[in-house]
Amino acid sequence: MKAFFYLIFQILWCMPQNLTGGILYLIYCRKQKPRYFRGAMVFSWKRNCCTSLGMFIFMEERAKEHRPLLLHEYGHTIQSDLLGWLYLPVMFLPSVIWFSCFENFRKRKHWSYYGFYTEASANLLAEKICHEKPIQ
Repeated sequence: MKAFFYLIFQILWCMPQNLTGGILYLIYCRKQKPRYFRGAMVFSWKRNCCTSLGMFIFMEERAKEHRPLLLHEYGHTIQSDLLGWLYLPVMFLPSVIWFSCFENFRKRKHWSYYGFYTEASANLLAEKICHEKPIQ
């Protein structure tokens, strides 16, 4: 019964990111069975990044067993649960921009990718919920 209510919650409160994650699943991972981590479905893909959209976590093929990175991505799942429809504009899009457009800037300034508010809060939430250290 608990799983049923969680599914309804994901459909209603987290619809935009779950719809986007579902589309990515169909495009890149539809032949895979998910690995589950605390209610999230984890898939590996042949992309050069990891991302989390609602209850979908996509891990880079060579990082799929890297637990600290999985914990970090799960932190984004928690953000999604907390923010609902606001997750995409408040967390996901700024994170994508920080990852893709500011790489050279971060290297010049010696700033950690995980220092940005979207990434730092994902780590904080994952550590608080899972009681393990995510990637820093």
